[in-house]
Amino acid sequence: EVQLQASGGGLVQAGGSHSLSCTFSGFTFDEYGIGWFRQAPGKVREGVACISSSDGSTYYADSVKGRFTISRDKPTNTVYLQMNSLKPEDTAVYYCATGPPSVVLCIASFGMDYWGKGTLVTVSS
Repeated sequence: EVQLQASGGGLVQAGGSHSLSCTFSGFTFDEYGIGWFRQAPGKVREGVACISSSDGSTYYADSVKGRFTISRDKPTNTVYLQMNSLKPEDTAVYYCATGPPSVVLCIASFGMDYWGKGTLVTVSS
């Protein structure tokens, strides 16, 4: 059974940094990609960052490029999202999901069949 669990949400001041973790089981990371997504109140869900299992390539939404970093730790089946220079508009429920190894498909949520429960990040101004 495929399972993903995002954790690490909390309250952060604008300009600060925060890190999220996504632990997963039931599949081999070498065969899939994992992405971080977020949904702010009243807005549609958007892709934030994706990482490919095949070559470790990454893809970021323009809104977070240069501020967020996605990384993986294969031995612990964990994918991280390091968030720096946080802005109030980064406030959202953050989810991790897995699907095809293509980061282009991932960031568009295409084929992302398995989702974990979200974790709330609130950035105060």
